[in-house]
Formats: sequence, structure tokens, C-alpha cells
Amino acid sequence: MPHRIVTLLPSATEIVAALGFESELVGRSHECDFPASVKRLPALTEPKFNPEGSSAEIDERVKTIVRNALSVYRVDAAKLREIRPDVIVTQSQCEVCAVNESDVVEAVAKWTGARPNIVSLKPYSLADVFADMNRVAAALDAPQRGDKLVHDLQMRCAAIREIAAELNNRPTVACIEWIEPMMAGGNWMPELVEMAGGKNLFGKAGQHSPWMKFAELAAADPEVIMISPCGFGIPRASEELHLLQKQSGWKQLKAVRDGRVFIADGNQYFNRPGPRIVESLEILAELIHPNTFRFGHEGSGWRKVG
Repeated sequence: MPHRIVTLLPSATEIVAALGFESELVGRSHECDFPASVKRLPALTEPKFNPEGSSAEIDERVKTIVRNALSVYRVDAAKLREIRPDVIVTQSQCEVCAVNESDVVEAVAKWTGARPNIVSLKPYSLADVFADMNRVAAALDAPQRGDKLVHDLQMRCAAIREIAAELNNRPTVACIEWIEPMMAGGNWMPELVEMAGGKNLFGKAGQHSPWMKFAELAAADPEVIMISPCGFGIPRASEELHLLQKQSGWKQLKAVRDGRVFIADGNQYFNRPGPRIVESLEILAELIHPNTFRFGHEGSGWRKVG
């Protein structure tokens, strides 16, 4: 019997689709946009803040909501009930990234009859990302599909890691996940950098992304800088590049002098812990070792800062 699946964060939608259950999706979050065909589904969430403006303005709006102990996103409980899902995939990893488990529980609290199975994703590390795929597959009664998907993705990762491990140099890498205030990439990002043949400078594997100061970036003087703000595509991130370029000491950074500063799509990649985590690894490999890795992501997944 087909499921009726609702996914309330983009990575969950991509996981469900990669497992072969896209046809059983009946609802999504307002941010779910891949595969493009899921845009036909009704959006069941919306932000409680204005997502337009500078990174500093967005940061302050979100922090104001969180300080008041409120959820950052709103769930359309009436529409959710009308759709009658039997599986809802949400998350409990980040209160800023998407609707969390408590929001969903509250939305369905007054339902009568059969309750949907709520699968809450909790990806902090790369292993967690793969474990979540298996958990979703199990909830959809297809554990074998989960095993195959994870195996295939891990093999692609392993192929890159093995090639990178044979290279003589490991450039130092700074991944910037938010521009103002500055935040470094944490969670699975340090692992991806190391797998791609780099030496990660900021953020610890399996831990939330840390705030940082420009002075820390200058002191570390990375050989490669990748700027991929969470939720920002390349054009949006490019608009804020000047906030870094105006910093005293920016032009003196080794990565800047050597032309190794890149803007990557932090919306479609890196900050989506789903199947395209491998494409994120490919992008990092291209940036860190351009003479060794060519996957064709330049232009769509990243561009060089001129």
C-alpha cells in the first residue's frame, strides 16, 4: 500500500526521492525545491521572519524569535491534517534550518484516529547523514533501498578520499557558512574537507557550526577559502562578498593573493545533509585540488572570486 509522505526540510525531500518514493510525497516545506518536480506539491510551512535582506539582518531577526522562545517556522496544521500523511519527516538538529520535531508534534497533537509516523532527522556528522537515510528507508518499509543508497554514496566518497590521500599537499581550508556575523562550517563540513584532501581550520566534526571573528581567519591565513552561506545561492552570497573584502587585512590573506577564494552554493549543497552531500564533497575536491579533480560543478555549484 502506498505511503502518504510529508517532508518538512529540503534534505528529507531529496532522501525520499533518492529512495524512489517521490510519487508518494503529498506535501513539503516552503524550501523544498529538489528535484524540481516536487514544487508541484503543497507547501506546508512558512518562516516567521522576513528572509530578505542582509545576512546581519536575517541573523538578528532569527535570534530575536529564538530569544523569545518561539519557533522560527510555522506549520500549517489544518492543511497538514487535510493531507492526511502517514509519514512525516522533519528534523531536530537545528532550530534555524527547518521545522523541528516539537513543531510537528504540536501541529498533530489534536488529531484523532491514526497518528502519522514522525521521523526526526538528527545529522551532526557524515555518519549521521547516512544513518538518517537508513532511518527514512526503514520508516517507508524499504530498508534494502536505504542500504543500497548509502552504499552507493559511500563508495563515491571513498573513491575521492582514496585519490586525495595519495596527494602530497593538503592545503589549509576555511569554510565560511555565514558572513555577518561570521560563522565557520561545522557538523559534517570538517569531514568533507579532510576527505577532499584539505586541512580544515575552523569547526569541529560532529559539532554545531561555530561563530568566528575575522581576526581568527587572518591569523590562520588559509590557503583556500570557500564561502557558502547557509540558504544562499551563489548570486545571493556574491552580494555580500564586499563585507569580507572591506575587512582590514583581507587583501593580505594567502588565499586572496593566490586567487583561491571561492563562492559555493550553500543552499543546494553543503547545508543539505542529503544525497547531494557527495556533490558537496566533489565541489570541495575541485576547489582544493583542481589539477586532480574535475566533476564539472564550476558555474553551477561554485565560482572563483575574481
